[in-house]
Amino acid sequence: MIRFLLLVILLKTALFGLQTSDKLFECTEIFKERKSELLVELERIDEQKQALSALKTATEALLKKKEKKLAIDEEKVNAKLKEITKKEASDKKMLQENQKILKELKSLKMNKVAQTFSKMKPNAAANILADMQSTEAVTILQFLKPKVVGKILTKMDPKKASELTLLLSK
Repeated sequence: MIRFLLLVILLKTALFGLQTSDKLFECTEIFKERKSELLVELERIDEQKQALSALKTATEALLKKKEKKLAIDEEKVNAKLKEITKKEASDKKMLQENQKILKELKSLKMNKVAQTFSKMKPNAAANILADMQSTEAVTILQFLKPKVVGKILTKMDPKKASELTLLLSK
């Protein structure tokens, strides 16, 4: 009977070993399939990595090219800005000179007009100035001697004379 028990135990162990061996074989097959799937996935990832690297290189090259162009354009803009600034300064200087010359011409012109009014009779000068706009009349009166202005104002309408006197005092 011990032999029989031994034989039964031995058979069970052999059957259990066969079942375990079958399970190990199945696991090995599953791992091999999974390994091939992972290798395919790894190749795909490697290809994407290479494509990304190429894209990165191309992008960097394009960026450097655009930065160089931008730097050149910026230099051109700065040069134009300097040129414009110089022209603006020159124009301002010329404008100031022209204003100075214009002021001198106006002064000469007003001196001539004032000489003309100072040679006129006070009554005639008063009539002419009374018909002018007050600001223009005051400008002419400012270039005349105070004695002549007094004579002209006495010959004017009192309202107009007071208006001109107020404007002269400002």
